[in-house]
Amino acid sequence: MTRTTLTDLDEVQLLDTTLRDGEQMPGVSLTPGEKVDVARELDAAGVHLIEAGSACTSEGEREAIRRVADEGLDATVTSFARGVKRDVDHALDCGVDGVNLVVPASDKHVETKVGSTRDEVVETTVELVEYAKDHGLWVEVLGEDGSRADLDYLDRLLGAGLDAGADRICYCDTVGAADPERTAAVVSRLAALGPTSLHTHDDLGFGLANVHAGLKAGADTVHGTVLGVGERAGNAALEEVAIALGESYGVDTVELDRLYRLCRTVSEATGVALPPNKAVCGANAFAHESGIHTDGTLKDGTMYEPYPPETVGRERRLVLGKHAGRAGVKAALAEHDVAVDDDELREVVARVKELGERGKRVTDADLLAVADDVRGRERERHVELVDLSATSGGNLPTASVRLRVGDEERVAAGTGAGPVDAGLEAVRAALAGDEGGRGGGDGERESGSAEREAGSDGVAFDLDSYHVDAITGGTDAVVTVEVDLSRGDRSVSVSASDADITRASVVGMVDGLDRLLAAEADAADAEPGAVADD
Repeated sequence: MTRTTLTDLDEVQLLDTTLRDGEQMPGVSLTPGEKVDVARELDAAGVHLIEAGSACTSEGEREAIRRVADEGLDATVTSFARGVKRDVDHALDCGVDGVNLVVPASDKHVETKVGSTRDEVVETTVELVEYAKDHGLWVEVLGEDGSRADLDYLDRLLGAGLDAGADRICYCDTVGAADPERTAAVVSRLAALGPTSLHTHDDLGFGLANVHAGLKAGADTVHGTVLGVGERAGNAALEEVAIALGESYGVDTVELDRLYRLCRTVSEATGVALPPNKAVCGANAFAHESGIHTDGTLKDGTMYEPYPPETVGRERRLVLGKHAGRAGVKAALAEHDVAVDDDELREVVARVKELGERGKRVTDADLLAVADDVRGRERERHVELVDLSATSGGNLPTASVRLRVGDEERVAAGTGAGPVDAGLEAVRAALAGDEGGRGGGDGERESGSAEREAGSDGVAFDLDSYHVDAITGGTDAVVTVEVDLSRGDRSVSVSASDADITRASVVGMVDGLDRLLAAEADAADAEPGAVADD
């Protein structure tokens, strides 16, 4: 595509406020360790400024900000500060590089919220900017509710901040009320004063559109949050800003190939799931089911994708369902080293479509089971769940499993942050030949993609993703658990349904492991002398 011109800048700076504005999303609360983990990923991706939190909130929040500030990141680390001196002092106590000084801009905020006057707010802003600069801080002045402020007053307020020594000013669409035309009109006026940032929200669905309008009007920095987490409808999504600027306008922001990893980190820390249809990080962003689309994509990756998945650290995925075609099914089988002739392929495709017509997601395990049946092959199980018990009362959830591994039975127990985690640890312990395993009993969240070894004599594997859906209503609802497991360079997706979420989870993981081990055994048989890589 021919790129259009958005800005004359070669690079736009990003200020990430996931750790402050993002954490104001209802139900989100980050521990100091989680804030540090997210900050490290932001820094590794090349984010220029990181708002680590709001130092005025509590001593616990200040400790979290201190830990981020002490990381020695390349990014400028800042704290949110209201228009009062003690907030700046709290920020100084945390050792941050700068402050995002938020002062009321609209009359609604000046008069009703803080009970002040326009003149008093301007005077206070000048004093605080001078105080912060005298103490060596980088300062950005944000006019809260600026999109609904009187433009002459907003010009006066933020201009006074720059005259007092502020490094930049920020246009704030605090409640996501502005359209792109209003954004352009306000930002063009502010950008004439000095360096201008954009802080937009998505209440009208204009979050990213307003970013583009503001950049075109002269802004040079964008505030955003990973996944768009934040109050109400959320903020402009940092990953969407980055990929849109890079792909559509050739403007650099951050390391694009770190975006998916960054999204996963924030999702795990906040507990906010990745929506399947989300740009950049959604499960369906690079997934193809339709036979026509799959066939075209296999011939040319750009056929139905605006940019290669590797651009943002992803891989293309072929999904099987009622729209599947021969090319997609054949390619999916090939990923598992399964070869079929034309007649067998025709039958496998028909059965896959039949499963899809029932509204079922056809997992790798389903596909392989269908292929085995069509080829008339008896499948020998390598790992099978014989029995499971789990308890979640008290302070330490515990689970025990009995597995049949080859010709022997193994029994093991595990503890974890919950009964599902405990069940996973018990499976790992049984595969390792241990009598017990220990999970995240301290309550800290653990990355679902992080590898935890099963032991020198066991089977190492990664739990790459874990998803639960209730498929019936009521307190006795049946749930379906979908898991993606990997071992070495092989991966498999499996689903299992049960009224007991722990049993469904363990069954799914054991079945997935069984498929991975079977694939390794088949590969070893095909290549004598080959050794499976643990």
